[in-house]
Amino acid sequence: MIDKIASSIAQALAGTPDGATVLIGGFGTAGIPGELIEGLIEQGARDLVVVNNNAGNGDSGLAALLKTGRVRKIICSFPRQADSHVFDALYRSGRIELELVPQGNLAERLRAAGAGIGAFFTPTGYGTELARHADGSPKETRVIDGKPYVLELPIHGDLALIKAERGDRWGNLTYRKAARNFGPVMATAAKRTVATVHEVVALGALDPESIVTPGIHVSSLVRIERVATQAGGFKAA
Repeated sequence: MIDKIASSIAQALAGTPDGATVLIGGFGTAGIPGELIEGLIEQGARDLVVVNNNAGNGDSGLAALLKTGRVRKIICSFPRQADSHVFDALYRSGRIELELVPQGNLAERLRAAGAGIGAFFTPTGYGTELARHADGSPKETRVIDGKPYVLELPIHGDLALIKAERGDRWGNLTYRKAARNFGPVMATAAKRTVATVHEVVALGALDPESIVTPGIHVSSLVRIERVATQAGGFKAA
């Protein structure tokens, strides 16, 4: 019987190795798998490469993971905002590497990894510093139908951490509104995907037309409680 429901976050994240590339869903604070990030901090893996749209907000979630000093490099499209002080301090002191990727390229590099695409050409970044590798060497370029393009490589992950809304024991997932963001493509791009859900439903309860991430892309899921806010409502994402 296929049952991908883990008894705890610690069980789901056990064995995450040092040096792993971790894809973390979320866009700003929407869809950030906070409980899984806390579990990764407790699990203790070091020398990580983290992929996220941002580089953390305030002192919680992704910022808390960066603060541990166990992230060697971050790949993201929007590292700086009003409350990105943890990343700012680490980057300015040379304690973390940054690979800046335009947002569309980031999504497509993840999608390419999941689709088995070896590389792709994009016009985004051509003629800028983003058309160079981290070591300063130029990326391959090509002119197609008179328009210049840059060759970009897929981003593969060892582990993806994503926040979903509902799931079943086969690992099929649905999402809530903007919390969906990078979760679906990251789930396809990683060797192992762990998801949190607020509700575990019986097989067949999810409308097949509404399933966004099929269970074949999910290794395990953990049910978490929805967090109440001070206003008496619930956090949306």
